[in-house]
Amino acid sequence: SGVVDSLIADPALMLIIVGSLMFIITFFGCFGALRDLTNLLKVFAGILGIILILQITAAVLGFLFSDLVLDRTEQLMGSEIKLYRDDMDLENIIDFVQKKFQCCGVQSYKDWSMNMYFQCEDTNPSLERCGVPFSCCIRRKNESVLNTMCGYGVQSQKEWSAKENIYTGGCLDKIVKWGEQNLLIIGGITIGLLTLEVGQYIATAHIQIGVRSQRSNNV
Repeated sequence: SGVVDSLIADPALMLIIVGSLMFIITFFGCFGALRDLTNLLKVFAGILGIILILQITAAVLGFLFSDLVLDRTEQLMGSEIKLYRDDMDLENIIDFVQKKFQCCGVQSYKDWSMNMYFQCEDTNPSLERCGVPFSCCIRRKNESVLNTMCGYGVQSQKEWSAKENIYTGGCLDKIVKWGEQNLLIIGGITIGLLTLEVGQYIATAHIQIGVRSQRSNNV
């Protein structure tokens, strides 16, 4: 789980790995189809089949063990908060999510105390002590320039007081609600991707049959 967490917490590394795997898989399919190499086509079809099975399995397990998935997601988001300021890509993603969903932290704005820079302790020498990132701040309509220091010291305030300047609700609940509200769109996209993968698998099998029949005719 530590390896998975480190990959997810590093968006650049994750994109490199996913892109490399996609290139290799696509290479097997394209080169095998161009050169009529049935072995490469078999590998391509096998990988597609494995990916399809894993996706369906993950969807079923996620549905059956939704509470466990939420707990795991909460832990992962908490570990990402700890890495804020240490990874620029991760920092940009967290800022985007908090601005997009108008939220702060995992369950509440005080989750930012898990980060060493925002930790709300007297021994913390950071200037951002007891604060939250600027992406938690409520953007005023008449503001032409965003005050990036608007979240300083808000963790030491009561929630009713902090609400005047920042979003105090956590991002996990906001993301879950967004998923429930857009369930049909997410389901449609998922079914579309699965249909595309099944179509690729069938097309690969059809090409293999054509190559074999052509070779048998030539013999």
